[in-house]
Amino acid sequence: MTASIGVRELVRNSNILQGYDYLDLEDKKTHQYKGLLVSPEFAGEIKKILEQKIATKKQQELDEIMQFSGSCHMPKECLEMTSKELKAYHAVNKYGEK
Repeated sequence: MTASIGVRELVRNSNILQGYDYLDLEDKKTHQYKGLLVSPEFAGEIKKILEQKIATKKQQELDEIMQFSGSCHMPKECLEMTSKELKAYHAVNKYGEK
């Protein structure tokens, strides 16, 4: 069973939660949707679904970042150089200058 209740109703009487599978919370004055309350019976399943969705979203963001990671490989001898030394190294190797 489901229902739509106001935030004030929930604050005044938390026993409203019993007997429902989930409740939609809305601000009765502005009719703005505030969220969803899930019964303990389904909370574990919903939590697993949300964790999977969050992990998928994070992986997509990481994949977007990682597509550029290979474009900036540095030789091992450059890893400990200062920025000034790197500029000189780059100039010598690319342009043959000193």
